[in-house]
Amino acid sequence: MNADASELDPALAETDAVSFFIDSRDVLQGGVFFALSQPDYANNGFNGDFDDATRYVPEAFDKGTIACVVRRDRYSEHRRDLEPFLHRLVFVDDTIAALQRLAGGVYADWGKPVVAITGSAGKTTAKELTAHVLSRGGHHVLRNIKNYNNGIGHPLTVLKLIAEPDHDIAVLEMGMSTPMHEIERLCRITPPDVSVVLNVLPVHLEHLGSIERIAEAKAEIVAGMKPGGTAVLNADDPRVLAMSSLSKGSTVTFGVREPADIMARGQRSSGFGQTEFTLVCPSGEARVKFPLDGLHNVYNALAAAAVGLGFGMNVGEIADALTDVGVPEQRGEILRFAAGFTVINDSYNSNPDALLSMAGTLVEGAGTGRKIVVAGEMLELGTDAAKIHEDTGRKLASMGIDVLIGVRGMAESLVLGAKGGGSETAIFCVDSDEAGAKLTAIVQAGDVVLVKGSRGVRTEKVVEAIRSKFELEAARSA
Repeated sequence: MNADASELDPALAETDAVSFFIDSRDVLQGGVFFALSQPDYANNGFNGDFDDATRYVPEAFDKGTIACVVRRDRYSEHRRDLEPFLHRLVFVDDTIAALQRLAGGVYADWGKPVVAITGSAGKTTAKELTAHVLSRGGHHVLRNIKNYNNGIGHPLTVLKLIAEPDHDIAVLEMGMSTPMHEIERLCRITPPDVSVVLNVLPVHLEHLGSIERIAEAKAEIVAGMKPGGTAVLNADDPRVLAMSSLSKGSTVTFGVREPADIMARGQRSSGFGQTEFTLVCPSGEARVKFPLDGLHNVYNALAAAAVGLGFGMNVGEIADALTDVGVPEQRGEILRFAAGFTVINDSYNSNPDALLSMAGTLVEGAGTGRKIVVAGEMLELGTDAAKIHEDTGRKLASMGIDVLIGVRGMAESLVLGAKGGGSETAIFCVDSDEAGAKLTAIVQAGDVVLVKGSRGVRTEKVVEAIRSKFELEAARSA
């Protein structure tokens, strides 16, 4: 039996749905459940093996969903369980594509400006900074929660506009990790009015093969912008700057080293969690006391400033907004402990450039205390991953790191490189649990510890181990 949309309960056409789910455990009364399955994931650029959510359709109906979207070819396989709900099933060829088409229609009806942000590193932080700046400029901003930046998270974010249509601007990060034109697909859902590109780094070589192909994939965000839009590009990254040729409107540049429209000058660290720089724009300049560490975060702030200027804010307003921005969780979070040591929790993601940038901040601000780096294996670096880790380890040793703890897999090459570079204390741990135990055993008053790792390595567990054993300064004084 071939069921199609014509067999739907006619009453559903008169029912408003305001919530949409891909996890049956999250379904709320009155929502719509999209039952994703392995072919959907494979067709839309997702690596790995995934559960077939079609078997959870009865559970979703038990929780009060009004309709479920399923693949036609999955109905036959699950017919015995699904037939009682036949008149509340919407049949499609690809559930992720259907989710994206729905989101595209919702966006088209909403019709307000979209700021799209991509880059090999810093997307989520830049998105949060940009949304904060625009909010301070009086805008009601829709943004991805967490890092919902792919072909599933992006449309789910856009679908929030059904329940919350009063947003007047959207700031959306767009990610990619395969050669399947993921960013191009996201731009079809929400064509950007402003396309921001932060950097091109060798972080998805495993799937794309070369940094040139990574640049081509990132450039889809500029190629996919609306006619008359604005490309906001990093002038210090030649591969990013070259994307200006794809702009369908104007181009605004930002940078620290090369001449750019928006620049940071006089950068200095005045303690952990406090970077000062002068924001220089065509209309003037203002001093910024920025609560995030590292040069890479200054670039994120400049990108946010460029967007704010494009939406009519002045340099003073933007400087004020950057001064009072909150630190995103696990992205340079400063934890001061009553025992007299400090931990910089930057365990959300990692790549060689960001690791070295944060290590530089550590060295600059640690004073006379020991400088300890807990560094997780850096993922998706391709066939040269071992060499990249080893080279990064040597650079860390040359910076004056006192203790390096490498965590999992390729981090063993990081440790070998550090030892080859003259580091006397470089330790390899097979996982974050072992690294947490090692760190809690050796940390002492005066130490400054950087915890840096990719999500897949779970280096946040190192921070959890420290917090379970030692009291935070704030807790002591409370």
